Amino acid sequence: MRARTFTESGRRAQIVRAAIAVIAEAGYLKASFSRIAKHAGLSSTGMISYHFAGKEDLLKACVTEIEEITGAFMQPRIDAAVGHVAQLRAYVEANVDLVGEHPTEVRALIDLVKNAGSQSDAVNGRLALFEEHFRTGQAAGAFGAFDARTAALSFTTGLDAVVATAAANVPEPAELARIGRELADLYVRATAPESAGGSA
Repeated sequence: MRARTFTESGRRAQIVRAAIAVIAEAGYLKASFSRIAKHAGLSSTGMISYHFAGKEDLLKACVTEIEEITGAFMQPRIDAAVGHVAQLRAYVEANVDLVGEHPTEVRALIDLVKNAGSQSDAVNGRLALFEEHFRTGQAAGAFGAFDARTAALSFTTGLDAVVATAAANVPEPAELARIGRELADLYVRATAPESAGGSA
């Protein structure tokens, strides 16, 4: 029983990884079960139907897998940063670096959210997360006086644009790191208290 359970779990994971790869390469609209089955090395699409109730079920599993991967990469760096400004910088740089480490997952998630209407808690919850971060940072004197919600909107949309552009044609590691630092510097300067003179 344990062996069969392990095998089924492994097969399910194999299908999810294949689906993520196909979506990243061809897009959601062309990610048919036959194409995913071929990529996974399955003899038929029946194995996909056995493990998933339908395409939506498979896509949900893909989003969950991607969120786990991206969270495991980014969260330790954010947690290690001390203070509101350092955490802001860590999030930006980690998110940009993520493109270089997991380009397939990043491209797939962008496509799933944009074209498949998939829901991602990690993506959808960012606006409230950053708004709260800016508010608490302002209360602590780490950030200047600005509308926290507007800043959160600008922050997420700007970061998304940079990540999407980089994911479409991933730069060399050194260039990607430079982009992350530059963007982080920009956000730190934009949110700094006036007394800080715009410095990080």
